[in-house]
Amino acid sequence: MNDKNAVLEKEQDSKWTLEILPKDKWWDLRIHEIWEYKDLLFLFVRRDFVSVYKQTLLGPIWFFLQPLMTTLIFTVIFGNLVKVSTDGTPRVLFYLLGITFWSYFSECLVKTSQTFKSNSHIFGKVYFPRLIVPLSLILSNLIKFGVHFILFLGFYFYFIFTDAPVHPNFAILLLPLFLLMMAGIGLGFGIIITSLTTRYRDLQFLVMFGVQLLMYATPVVYPLSIVPVESRWMLLLNPMTSIIETVKYAFLGQGIVDPLHLAYSFVAMVGFLMLGLLIFHKVEKNFYDTI
Repeated sequence: MNDKNAVLEKEQDSKWTLEILPKDKWWDLRIHEIWEYKDLLFLFVRRDFVSVYKQTLLGPIWFFLQPLMTTLIFTVIFGNLVKVSTDGTPRVLFYLLGITFWSYFSECLVKTSQTFKSNSHIFGKVYFPRLIVPLSLILSNLIKFGVHFILFLGFYFYFIFTDAPVHPNFAILLLPLFLLMMAGIGLGFGIIITSLTTRYRDLQFLVMFGVQLLMYATPVVYPLSIVPVESRWMLLLNPMTSIIETVKYAFLGQGIVDPLHLAYSFVAMVGFLMLGLLIFHKVEKNFYDTI
């Protein structure tokens, strides 16, 4: 009888609710696991969003102060001192629009590029799909973008009602596509950097500096129209250029838009994502030995 009970207990113990197997194949990304751990994903999103200004004096007010202060600085320096053209659109609106969209991309890139370094204490203790962490950063930054976008809309409707030279058009309907492309490029490029940083620590010092340089290689504080035609191809190699220009065209009615340029940006996004996922998958298996 005791032997029979022992056999039954052994059979019950062998019925696992979750079995973790090694990822031997390079294409075995197991994307479906992200949905299975969706509760953890939303928990990380809440953590990332709430913790940013949790112990600050002004708290959530910083969400509005940051884009406003940056817009003011750009307006004074590039608008009043350097007198960079904004294609006839109100300077405040021109800079605030560029800052709102660029900030979303840059924060996605910078924060995902620190995934392994910032979460090594978690990764070494418990199993969950590692890709959840960079995805949570993308979603939490999307919430922050929503706050900035509401601020932009306040100025936007003010200038429209005062008959400013602002001409919105049908391209506004492509806003979800713009966000998807910026998130995809930021996520793909970011996880490539964080994967390489596990071996080459120098990259973490170059990210912030590189993002600042990339902003000036993107028509954020100036329109693409002021760049000589023969030199524009260099800026258009940057996949963010066509996205930012199309966003300006959609909301302001000014900008150089070409479907081929947008198609190039979309292909670049897919390429960054696929390459990033493959490198991330390869590194996550043994990163704890090198970080």
